[in-house]
Amino acid sequence: MKASRPSLILYSIAFFFTIVFDILQYDYLTVCMKSIVIPSVFFYFYSSNNFKIDKTQILIFSLCFVGEVFHLMDVEISTLGSLICFLFVYSILIKKIIVDRIKFKRADILPITLVILIIIYLLFSVLSLQFDKINDFHLLYGIYGITLSILGVICYANYITRGTYVTLLLTVMITCFIISDMFFIFNEYFSYSLVLILIRDVAQILAYFFLAKYFIVSNKKRVKQ
Repeated sequence: MKASRPSLILYSIAFFFTIVFDILQYDYLTVCMKSIVIPSVFFYFYSSNNFKIDKTQILIFSLCFVGEVFHLMDVEISTLGSLICFLFVYSILIKKIIVDRIKFKRADILPITLVILIIIYLLFSVLSLQFDKINDFHLLYGIYGITLSILGVICYANYITRGTYVTLLLTVMITCFIISDMFFIFNEYFSYSLVLILIRDVAQILAYFFLAKYFIVSNKKRVKQ
């Protein structure tokens, strides 16, 4: 058995029971299962990467875990604490990804422009819902949305200009994060909907997996170079 197999099995089990507890509306157990997802993904990455990891990757996984723990605590600052954690995650990913310069071709300008326009439209549409619902922390939510949008543009632009497996993983990862955050706000704004909750949780759990896969593949590519 590969060293990464047990952690991948644990991830799959936590994923499955998160969906089950969502359907049964056991909110506390759902959050507990989601908190298991990140450690299992971390050990999957760690074992797949020959038990090597850098400080940036440790920090990213740690912030994701703390962000989930804030929801588990269910206190007054839970939402704010989680928001700040993932804001740092997205900021670190921007710094990490942007190191590789994006070389544009003339044919890339139109699709990248369309991506930027779509992301800007989603940003303003979703933030308008959030601002209608919550009176506090407008500036922080705005910064969070802009940071996520910038990360999205960088990831999509990387895929459009390069089209490699690594950039595909980035694209799927950021798409999952965007969907997860959008449906988190939809759940805050609209009345209870099991469909919205399932989409949010599935997207979020998949985002962590593709984040780990991105680190694994990019690290192997770096070693070969």
